[in-house]
Amino acid sequence: MLTRRTMIAGLGALTCLPALAQSDWRQSIKEIRFGVSSAEHEAGAIARNQPVIDYLTGKLGVPVKLYRVSDYAGLVEALRADQLEFARFGPAVYSLGRRVLGDKLQPLFRDIDNNGQQGYYSVIVVRADSPYRSVADLKGKNFAFADPNSTSGFAFPSYFLRKQGFDPQNHFGGTVFSGGHDNSVLALVRGQFDGVATYQVNEASGVVQRLAARNMIPAGATRVIWTSPLIPSSPFSTRANLPQGLKDAFVAAMKAMKNEAPEVWKVYTDGQVSAYAPAKHEDYLDVIAVTEELEARRKQKPAG
Repeated sequence: MLTRRTMIAGLGALTCLPALAQSDWRQSIKEIRFGVSSAEHEAGAIARNQPVIDYLTGKLGVPVKLYRVSDYAGLVEALRADQLEFARFGPAVYSLGRRVLGDKLQPLFRDIDNNGQQGYYSVIVVRADSPYRSVADLKGKNFAFADPNSTSGFAFPSYFLRKQGFDPQNHFGGTVFSGGHDNSVLALVRGQFDGVATYQVNEASGVVQRLAARNMIPAGATRVIWTSPLIPSSPFSTRANLPQGLKDAFVAAMKAMKNEAPEVWKVYTDGQVSAYAPAKHEDYLDVIAVTEELEARRKQKPAG
């Protein structure tokens, strides 16, 4: 059974829209549910997403509710059960979703950052005052991945480290899943791990930068020692079985947010996104190949 928590309250009564403004989808869809994963801590997720939910409610003319699930895979399960209309998750979770849902899962759009980049990176970070300068220096040390279904927090670093001769199971002294990117970085700074895998868009935007901006860690507390190849931006996705009018209205509302609700846009994107670009399944074929290789390795493990 899917565990989820509703994070939105007080939507208030909606003003009746004129009959001519009511499109067909509003006759059958009385509530829109938008799902996010547990990558960000609870307070941060509410602060980031609540203004967007309020904006969408006004823009679309029906109540929009935010759902957080207990893990990344929970979003896929919710979509499969028709318990969500829209969700945003990493490319690895999209890959999982396609294995589970096939064409029922449809990518819609993704970020373009302020430099025109349509992606981000997995990075390995250590404390700035540590002696570690490379992955080789972390031999025998404690290491944390974010989540087994995280692209930047597990799939990409696990895959590419092995390609570079560092099998995480043998290279590090011990590895754990922290439960999320924020958890990993916070625990690193507290000294619980020697290195962690997380994500970064550029030197000004990423998990570390966001936590520092919120005074949750000191500025300059960490240092990047490894960077992956570019990962395509996380897709905003939907169920293919929804009315096309609803999907078009959602995409249009999200694209209009920068001009119509600039403060909401700034909070939601950390000011690091310039626009949204269309996303298609073919954009994620490389990520799917990485996750399929990881899945094959899991199946090859002897039971024990």
